[in-house]
Amino acid sequence: MKRVTLLVSALLGYLLVPLGAMAQDTSTQSPPVNGTLTLQQCVEYALKNQAQVRQSQLDEEIGERQIKAQLSGWLPQITAQFAAAHNIQRQQMVFEGVARPIGTNYTSNVLLQANQTLYSNDLLLASRAANFTRTALDQNTKATKINTVVDVSKAFFNVLLTQEQLRILDENIIRLEKQFRDARAQYEQGLVDKTDYQRASITLASTRADRKRAQENIKARTAVLQELMGVPVGSDLQLAYDYNQMQQNIQVDTTQQVSFANRVEFQQLQTQRQIQVLNTRYYRWGFLPNASLYGNYNPLFFSDNFSDLYSKAYPTSQVGLQVAIPIFQGGQRLQNMRISELRETRLDLDIQNLQRRINTEYQTSLANYKSDYNDWITLQSNLQLAEEVYNVIKLQYNEGIKTYLDLIVAETDLRTAQLNYYNALYSVLSSKLDVQRALGTIAVD
Repeated sequence: MKRVTLLVSALLGYLLVPLGAMAQDTSTQSPPVNGTLTLQQCVEYALKNQAQVRQSQLDEEIGERQIKAQLSGWLPQITAQFAAAHNIQRQQMVFEGVARPIGTNYTSNVLLQANQTLYSNDLLLASRAANFTRTALDQNTKATKINTVVDVSKAFFNVLLTQEQLRILDENIIRLEKQFRDARAQYEQGLVDKTDYQRASITLASTRADRKRAQENIKARTAVLQELMGVPVGSDLQLAYDYNQMQQNIQVDTTQQVSFANRVEFQQLQTQRQIQVLNTRYYRWGFLPNASLYGNYNPLFFSDNFSDLYSKAYPTSQVGLQVAIPIFQGGQRLQNMRISELRETRLDLDIQNLQRRINTEYQTSLANYKSDYNDWITLQSNLQLAEEVYNVIKLQYNEGIKTYLDLIVAETDLRTAQLNYYNALYSVLSSKLDVQRALGTIAVD
């Protein structure tokens, strides 16, 4: 009986899992986060689920629809119009000295008309700007993704840093608790006065307070990371990391020269200028006429009685060519053309200013990276020395050579060296991201 129950449960599970997967696929919400995620997985999740990224992708779709709506003017435009009227007081005209009403009591007409644009300056601008508009929308999405990669990575490092601080504090608390017990036992045996274990109690309490603060900081920084990733509220997020791999990836080529064309901000300004050039051409050629073909069919209905209104139609039809020539607009076209040319010049200045800003950003980020890297190398050796000093002083204290105060100082120096080392590690990783962003080498495609 037990085997039958297990078999039925397995079959139900096999049948229900695909249904659950289908329901999840059709959901518009972000998928839940389960298990541990590496930095790469966090970034990939954010690029799919972060609100800003999804909004920029929706902007691309909206822009594509707008382009199609603008270009639809090249297609034939067909309209239908219906009208019916009851002439309560008909117009009168004088015939041989007598005023007589003209027309009928009821009139109606149906107008079917088709227009085909042959040339339009507005539609020509929309056609030429379509590809540039798509490029601008794509560049906006790319810029959002680059910022997402950097922000998520830094938030990931902040969480790891706080977790490492918590681990170090846990190790310190274990050592301090043992030292407190040893100092109290020595005091109770009359070997030392109560100062040693009182100092141990103070240090232990302070470290426990630091541990509590680190625990709360982990919650806050994890919440920041979840927000940047677009993780649903209430999901559990666990991080996976390899310090050896992180240390291997800490290097960056500091001999690279900044290339402005690699920066998405530079590309965006270039695209804006190309669109502005099209606007200038639009105003320059604004004197050209708009030309279109048209055709219509217009059946008319007349009757003095409403019941007989549609008994007979009197149709008219027409085909023709329409040409609208802007002869004089009070100088508006020339002023708009001059405004557009000035905006081109302004964009040129924006591009030059952006180049200077990118160069400053690169030099600043490179200087910070070199400084952080040098700090990391220095603090590596400091950490090794602090561990050696602590171990020596711990042995000397156990043998009664060193005082408890010396041990506390060594303990504090070790903890400070450990915290400084991991601070330096994450600082140099963050600085590397800033250098890569300044160089425009962060890949998001």
